[in-house]
Amino acid sequence: MRTILITGASGGLGQALCRAFSKEKIRIGLHVFQNQHKGKQIEQEIRSNHCETCLFPADLRNSNEVHTLFQALLEKWERIDLVINNAGVAQNRLFQQVSSEEWDKEVHLNLSGVFYILREAGQIMEKQKKGHIINIASFAALTGRVGQAPYTASKRGLIALAQCAAREFGAGGVQVNTVCPGFLPTPMTASLTPEQSKPLIAENVLGRASTLEEVSEFIQTLSKMNHVSGQIFHLDSRIT
Repeated sequence: MRTILITGASGGLGQALCRAFSKEKIRIGLHVFQNQHKGKQIEQEIRSNHCETCLFPADLRNSNEVHTLFQALLEKWERIDLVINNAGVAQNRLFQQVSSEEWDKEVHLNLSGVFYILREAGQIMEKQKKGHIINIASFAALTGRVGQAPYTASKRGLIALAQCAAREFGAGGVQVNTVCPGFLPTPMTASLTPEQSKPLIAENVLGRASTLEEVSEFIQTLSKMNHVSGQIFHLDSRIT
C-alpha cells in the first residue's frame, strides 16, 4: 500500500487531490497549517471512502517543523512513497507595494518550505531506493506576471529545485517532477475579478482553462510512472 503526503491539503487543488487519491487503496497524509478545521473535514471525507488518513499540521517555513512532520509520518506508517508539494500562497501586489515581510512570507513558503521537504523526503526515499516527489509550480513562473513578483520568482525557483533534486536523487531511485496546472478555480484565484481572469483563460489556444479534476487525474497518473524525472508538465493550452 502506497503512503503519500499532500501539502496544502485544505486548499482547492489540495482537496481535489485528496479526493482523487482516496479512490485508491492508499494511506494519505494531510498537511495543513492555518486551516485545520477544513483539514479535519477533508480527513473525515477521505475516511468515508475507507481510506487510511492522518492530519500532519506544520509551518513549512520552519525547517524544524518540517523535520518533525516527516518523523511523525514515519512513526505512523514507516515509509513515504509520494510527496505532492502543493502548499503555496500568492498575493497580487506591484513591486512598490510589496513589503519586505510579504516578500519573505511568500518566498519562504513557496520555495524554502519545498527545499526543506525535498531534503527530508529525499533522504528517506533514497534509503527506500524508491520514491516520487511532485512539485506544483505555475505557468507564471515561465512568463512573469504583473503584480506577482514574489509568486513568480518563488515558483520559478521551484522548477530549478526540482531539476537539481532529480539529478541528485536519481541514482537512489527517487523521481522529482514539476507540474504547472494552469489557471484553476481555487481560493488563490478567487480574488481576481472577471476582468482579470478572462484574459488569462483567453491565452489558452483551446479557449478554456483546466479543471481541478483534470489536474488531479494527471498528477495521479504521473505519480505511478516509474521512468519519468526532472520534467516540467504544463496542463493547459497556453504556449510560451
